[in-house]
Amino acid sequence: MLSRSPLKLIRAATLAVAVVLAVMPAHAEQPPSPAPADEGIVPKRGRITPYNGAALPEGTEKPAKSDENVKPKAEEKPSGGVNVIDRMGAELPALPAEKPFAGKVDDAYGAFQRGFYLTAMDLALPRAQLGDPAAQTLVASILEQGLGVARNPKDAAFWYGQAANNGDPAAMFKYALILMEGRYVKRDRKSADELMKKAADLGNAAAQFNYGQTLVADAPGQKGLKAAMPYYEKAAEQGIADAQYALSQIYLNVEGVDDGKRARAREWLARAARAGYDTAQLDMAIWLIEGIGGDRNLDEGFAWMKRAAEGGNVVAQNRLAHLLVNAIGTRPDPIEAAKWYVLSRRAGLKDDALEDFYLGLNDQQQKSALAAANKFRSS
Repeated sequence: MLSRSPLKLIRAATLAVAVVLAVMPAHAEQPPSPAPADEGIVPKRGRITPYNGAALPEGTEKPAKSDENVKPKAEEKPSGGVNVIDRMGAELPALPAEKPFAGKVDDAYGAFQRGFYLTAMDLALPRAQLGDPAAQTLVASILEQGLGVARNPKDAAFWYGQAANNGDPAAMFKYALILMEGRYVKRDRKSADELMKKAADLGNAAAQFNYGQTLVADAPGQKGLKAAMPYYEKAAEQGIADAQYALSQIYLNVEGVDDGKRARAREWLARAARAGYDTAQLDMAIWLIEGIGGDRNLDEGFAWMKRAAEGGNVVAQNRLAHLLVNAIGTRPDPIEAAKWYVLSRRAGLKDDALEDFYLGLNDQQQKSALAAANKFRSS
């Protein structure tokens, strides 16, 4: 029932402390263009000039082994094997027996999950009026979202408050946010923090992340990050991508972190990136290209940068243009590079080096890049 939106309420106030430690420089010098290859195809190169000036050694191809002494193989016939028809008739292994459900079936939540919202409300409301915290939370959620009934955030706030007082962790989290906003109830920051901590300690993942954010906001810097770390860890283990990203920054940058945890920084960043968190995807690309938190991998770094750029991350679009210009993890592609530069420039991100590169293209290349940028924007 909980949406991702509450996680973003206080992200900006806190992750800036951790993120700023891993951001790449906004401008980078453009290295000289490489000499063309003999056959007109420029191979992938491994220079990292736009980021830190380091240059990876050029790989050399291994000499091909002579096949003079290789004996010709005897003619081989393909195996008959087992054809599709035979496999279709094979008996499948038995499925493992399902464990019997010993818990109490909640008909109201069952109706809600199947989309029968009015039925869910009819079943939950009488229980809510008798003090059932789970039913009170369900009624609040239906009223908050306007599912099958008129949206009524004020009544939803009332039922969240009732459920929170009766010990439901999900309702504690929601009511803590309501108390912070002070929109439908009197604003009470102290009670909100206490309720958020209580929900976090009872295992609510969203509350764990948000309480960690509160600790960082109240004590910016190393002290707040260390205090928030246990809550980020719990939320990260439960799959909160925001917490996984925050944890990767803390493990890498905060002093005094255990070496075993520091070694897992890239692992947590990768989990957040795979969950679709675009800022994590951008950082994953940078870490792989720069060799931060592990070995360099230019091809994978390029792939993550492209994924973040295609998802709309403006910084990733700018960085992807640099990678395409300088053949980092890919072959150079001036039109594709110009396309991503145009997209990032339209979003307000200026880059003098890329502007010089763009102006150096001929008219036809610029027209092609603009057409590609317009097509991407309209897709």
